[in-house]
Amino acid sequence: MAHSLTVSEIIDDLRVADEMLRRFERLYRLSSDQFFELYGQGLLDDGEHLHDFSQWAGFYKLRQRRLEVFNRVSQERVTQLRITGVPIQLERLEMLVEPA
Repeated sequence: MAHSLTVSEIIDDLRVADEMLRRFERLYRLSSDQFFELYGQGLLDDGEHLHDFSQWAGFYKLRQRRLEVFNRVSQERVTQLRITGVPIQLERLEMLVEPA
């Protein structure tokens, strides 16, 4: 059973994941997208760097999942705001989100 997250928690997770992804990108001079493609194809030697690669892949997947949820919530909010047909006034909100 997945627990609910606030939008703030999702954004905090994205920040941490981004920081960790940048750390690995600097260490290995490879974009996370390209790393994950190689990792998913089993093309990386996972001997000496197994721990790094596992963490890198984990943060990459976390970022992808959180981005999906954040983009879904954001799109739902925009759709809801447009229903009124009047100029959109953004207000500060904190809400719980069920991860997909």
